[in-house]
Amino acid sequence: MSASTTLRDVIGLDNTPPRLGESTLIMIDFQNTYRGGVMALDGVEPALAAGARLLAAARAAGTPVVHIVNDGGEGTPYDIRAEIGAISPEVAPIDGEPVVVKQFPNAFHQTELEKTLRDLGSGLDLVLAGFMTHMCVTFTAQGAFNLGYRPTVVAEATATRSLAAPEGGPVPAAGLQAASLTTITDLFGIVVPTVNQLAG
Repeated sequence: MSASTTLRDVIGLDNTPPRLGESTLIMIDFQNTYRGGVMALDGVEPALAAGARLLAAARAAGTPVVHIVNDGGEGTPYDIRAEIGAISPEVAPIDGEPVVVKQFPNAFHQTELEKTLRDLGSGLDLVLAGFMTHMCVTFTAQGAFNLGYRPTVVAEATATRSLAAPEGGPVPAAGLQAASLTTITDLFGIVVPTVNQLAG
């Protein structure tokens, strides 16, 4: 079975990854939420380590960084007022790096993200990483694409979890990860497998 032509290729979109130093890095939901308990993700620790390497590379390149957190409210795994919902210390913001709070999978929806990008003087190239691949990463890539940005997702700095399919059978995390990244590459953006594949 051969793969179909992507929608990006059909409409002639550029598939060349941007330079990290000429982009803005968006770190999506790198929260403790996903490191244990009911929302634990497959491969979360290697993905977090990759996110830390990506963040360090962005800072070294002078790339603007925006952190996103999902606020689910008190008593939830997404309570940003508690340790469970805090940004993991390996990728915690430093002074001058804005944090945008969201309540929907698309980080642009009813948030200050677009205004924050304008205030930073960001161009159209965005580099995305974070959790979960099938949810907030995919829908933020779609939201960025819909607004005219050029999103690129760093695959090794993302992770997801196994879920039940509508007919009841399990969908392993690896399959859902691959399907999510494939959805992004069909139209919404570029996917690079590793941090090292983004030029500085």
